[in-house]
Amino acid sequence: MFRRTLPAAALAAGTIAIPAQAQSGAGRLAAVQAAGRIRIGTTGDFNPMTFRDPASREYRGHQIDCAQQLAREMNLRAEFVATDWRTLINGLQADQFDVVMTGTSISVARAMAAAFTLPWGRTGFIPLVRRRDATKFAGWEALNARGVTIGTTLGTTMEQFVQQALPNATLRRVESPARDWQELLGGRVDAAMTSVIEAAFLTREYPDLVAILRDQPRNPIPMAFMAPAGDAQWLRFLDTWVTLRTESGFFAEMARKWGLAEA
Repeated sequence: MFRRTLPAAALAAGTIAIPAQAQSGAGRLAAVQAAGRIRIGTTGDFNPMTFRDPASREYRGHQIDCAQQLAREMNLRAEFVATDWRTLINGLQADQFDVVMTGTSISVARAMAAAFTLPWGRTGFIPLVRRRDATKFAGWEALNARGVTIGTTLGTTMEQFVQQALPNATLRRVESPARDWQELLGGRVDAAMTSVIEAAFLTREYPDLVAILRDQPRNPIPMAFMAPAGDAQWLRFLDTWVTLRTESGFFAEMARKWGLAEA
């Protein structure tokens, strides 16, 4: 986790004091206060980060708990806006939501078009294979070979990673709401690239899936929330909230609750 030291009084307060200038000035912080709600872009397809409850069809997960906590501290209503990985940036640029909370990792390509908050955690990539292939790939180089097909979800950082790090393999992109691990279960790919976080859930949920090279995760990267570019005040506010909740132990508590593993 990433931490900053803050005065004890600020931590003890438990809520964030909104700057006076934000209450009267222009900008997204003033806009969400005036609207009485904060719009959260989320994909709903990344368990345990964000997913739909089968019974209620309501969003649940680590990122949903974070979004609801942020809304409560701002005295706002959390309004969840469905999106997908391919259009996260477009949605921010089109003002469809105020912040993305769906389990995004930081990448240079994303950072060129959107703003990232301070990180709240870290992840890395590992391959998933079918149980019968658990011993087939002895290392990363065995995956980087002609005749090996690796599935990724379109628009994710896993897609970029496979392109750059495993160029000899065949990349099979799957467009949301379909997912790469579904291609693996269906036998249409040899492996699916996933995060350390999602692998823990998928291998519990689907006994035929096995995470390999767990002791060799690749591409360790920080995870953060995404915000529209160009509003420094809004980003500073979100950074302040992430810092406060990191120091208070909120993100550590959420990690325990949702069984997250870090790279």
